[in-house]
Amino acid sequence: MHPRIHFAAKNGTDMLEQLSQNLEGVLKKLRGHGRLTEANITDALREVRRALLEADVNYQVARDFIAAVKERALGDTVLRSITPGQQIVKIIQDELTQLLGGDAKPLNLSGSPAIIMVVGLQGSGKTTFVAKLGRQLAKEGRHPLLVACDVYRPAAVEQLQVLGKQIKIPVYAEENSKDVVGIAQRAIRESVRYPADVVIVDTAGRLHIDTQMMEEIRAVKKALDPREILFVADGMTGQDAVNAAKAFQEAVQFDGVVLTKLDGDTRGGAALSIRSVTGKPIKYIGVGEQVTALEVFHPERLASRILGMGDVVSLVERAQEVFDTDEAEKLEKKLRKSDFDLDDFKTQLKQMRSMGGLSGLVGLIPGMNRLKDVNLDEKRLTRIEAIINSMTPIERRRPQVLNGSRRKRIARGSGTAVTDVNQLMKQFQMMQKMMKRFGKMNKRQLLKNLPLGM
Repeated sequence: MHPRIHFAAKNGTDMLEQLSQNLEGVLKKLRGHGRLTEANITDALREVRRALLEADVNYQVARDFIAAVKERALGDTVLRSITPGQQIVKIIQDELTQLLGGDAKPLNLSGSPAIIMVVGLQGSGKTTFVAKLGRQLAKEGRHPLLVACDVYRPAAVEQLQVLGKQIKIPVYAEENSKDVVGIAQRAIRESVRYPADVVIVDTAGRLHIDTQMMEEIRAVKKALDPREILFVADGMTGQDAVNAAKAFQEAVQFDGVVLTKLDGDTRGGAALSIRSVTGKPIKYIGVGEQVTALEVFHPERLASRILGMGDVVSLVERAQEVFDTDEAEKLEKKLRKSDFDLDDFKTQLKQMRSMGGLSGLVGLIPGMNRLKDVNLDEKRLTRIEAIINSMTPIERRRPQVLNGSRRKRIARGSGTAVTDVNQLMKQFQMMQKMMKRFGKMNKRQLLKNLPLGM
């Protein structure tokens, strides 16, 4: 019924995925026990602790977490429960949520303008985050101004200007000036001209922590008195990110953490350690390179993902941002007329990619983490788009005209083989039949039959 999804061997581990798989095995054993004893609870928690340490979670954080879970798990309420395994899973989820900060912590945007200072090491994704945050706040009705104060890294100022142009947000920069404090102060004065109600200052990073760097950001903090100082940590660097966070915390007492690159190959322990070690909340997470790939951090949602329960709320939020209401209505009308064509198919692929691609959505769908040792082949989506782009408008609207010579031309134009074109057409025909059936359903039947329960 579905177009076939191809799988490829994994070359790494997405955010916290290995931890999630390890914990799932332990929790499955716990759920399988009709009755739990102190001994098998202790054994299970030892495995949980090992899984945390393997994920690069700070040793002290892992030890304290296990102690908190064990204290609650050994209570009479759990041991005498009809479903003790389920009770312990709930305890682990609750404690994991608390470890990550409990509740989402919003930015402090008081002041006119509200000043946000962004700090971190070079290569952590700091400048890209400044643009992502600017875009996010603009969507919320704010009027941000981005300030380029990373004057040491080659092309850092230009990078912010390019990103600002891309998201249509003004960037204040000065050519050939190394006076970081002066640049920041003049930007604040100039902000009334735009006008801007939020000023986001991108400070300089270094490859490592040094005295000069810390003195400079202290001076910027003193001059600006920002409402928020956000420390950007590279989620792929594990405990190095935690150590850098401790150093910055001692230097400038930041207000919140941003974890970037959590879509990459990483054990992810920094996400579980950094909140406990610094005492500061994680406020945002970066889940991709695109300027749209930024999420407000919700501890309970990440805890749910780690335990293999998915994150439907985040999935819906991504869909709401990406899917255009008018386009959705047009598609519904086309389904009613059984008129779903390759242009529509291509639009759906693009929207899926904007939501983070197939691999980016897997962790949000309950139960999908059970797909072990496979990875959704994103390259195949690229090939499909290339094939469709090589077709004429008539061929996309009326695929039945695709004879042998046309398919050869399309294969040459897209850099693929004729077999790839044939395979796509078979899959599309299957999808057309499915869409035709959906088009005949009323909305209640449509919701009931949508293939979401994977």
